[in-house]
Amino acid sequence: MVNPASIFKLKSAFGQFQANHPKVVSYFQTVFGSGVPEGSVIEITVTKPGAQPITTNLKVSASDLELVNTLKDLK
Repeated sequence: MVNPASIFKLKSAFGQFQANHPKVVSYFQTVFGSGVPEGSVIEITVTKPGAQPITTNLKVSASDLELVNTLKDLK
């Protein structure tokens, strides 16, 4: 069972994230709003201060899409 207080805390934290990073939220809404089909490649790069960038990627699988749909249903 999901704790309602945890859901409220998560919603509040996401609201703060949206306020801090509106371009990132808009980007994700644009990219993922139209759907990301199986076989798409998502690449992520993190650059820490004073360090070399580290990049990884993943190819979207059917099980990834199933997870995303399950998370959407929690909304």
